[in-house]
Amino acid sequence: MLEFSDTIKSKIFSIQTDTEFNDLALDIFYYQSKNNKIYKQFLKLINCNPTQIKNYRDIPFLPIQFFKSLEVVVGTQKTEKIFKSSGTTATGKSKHLVSDLSVYEASFISGFSYFYGDIEEYTVLALLPNYLEQGDSSLVYMVDKLIDLSQNKKSKYCLDNLSQTRELLLELSKKNQKVLLIGVSYALLDLLEKGNLNLNENFVIMETGGMKGRRKELTKQELHTVLKKGFGVDIVHSEYGMTELLSQAYAKKNAAFKTPPWMKVLIRDINDPLSFQTKNKSGGINIIDLANVNSCSFIATQDLGKINTQDNSFEILGRFDYSDTRGCNLLMAGD
Repeated sequence: MLEFSDTIKSKIFSIQTDTEFNDLALDIFYYQSKNNKIYKQFLKLINCNPTQIKNYRDIPFLPIQFFKSLEVVVGTQKTEKIFKSSGTTATGKSKHLVSDLSVYEASFISGFSYFYGDIEEYTVLALLPNYLEQGDSSLVYMVDKLIDLSQNKKSKYCLDNLSQTRELLLELSKKNQKVLLIGVSYALLDLLEKGNLNLNENFVIMETGGMKGRRKELTKQELHTVLKKGFGVDIVHSEYGMTELLSQAYAKKNAAFKTPPWMKVLIRDINDPLSFQTKNKSGGINIIDLANVNSCSFIATQDLGKINTQDNSFEILGRFDYSDTRGCNLLMAGD
């Protein structure tokens, strides 16, 4: 049986080849198929014999809805932190029981470094009002740590005084200092209401999505057009993450997301959830996140998307609008 040790942890974040990914994904799958009660029941319901799985593309994916009412966790490990999704009611929120926060920290620090370099080179400014209000947000936990790790006195959350935030942005734009401004879509738009800014090329403007009913919904392209003009930048970046994952994907241009080496996206057929689409065809997004070693690394999300042939990036096209799958209902009823 695979034991989660420093050796395994280092293997996750040092993956370089598809073979290494496949080998570790299978190790983690066998481990979770035996020691994650919910995943084990799910595999039984769909008549999956784990010993017959020889490639990561054949691993069954757990519907993400399970995180709303069940404790998706390996064994009986003590929980260090429970992350909760943003939701209108407590019963509608997903919960991710995290038994080893050091894995999450290693994931988002390594992931940021993989795409953007050393966090100590940045001033980190955050516009995440709704996430701060709700508490128990994995995004806030990540940003808290990035602010601390930047070791920059000007790194902070920008709250109610948007005029001061604008002044700080203009001040930083006069310096040759990298700046990460990360925020929910509506808060970034609120910041621009008093007029456009003309920031320098050292700024990374990163939206995490979400109008949360505060503004009219925009397509990703429409949003980025407004933000690029408003901040005076050529590129708007995006972050793709969720409560149920301990890793993030980033889009550095055209909302085309890329994953770190320990994370993969596959597109499932809408009509046959156990089959996959070819590249450039849309379907449901399945995610393998090896950092989820202590919960479930194989998740079928409710997002729609497609994988681009040229560079293996993926796009988010929307969300499914349907009730929980029959497998979900059976498992929840039988628990």
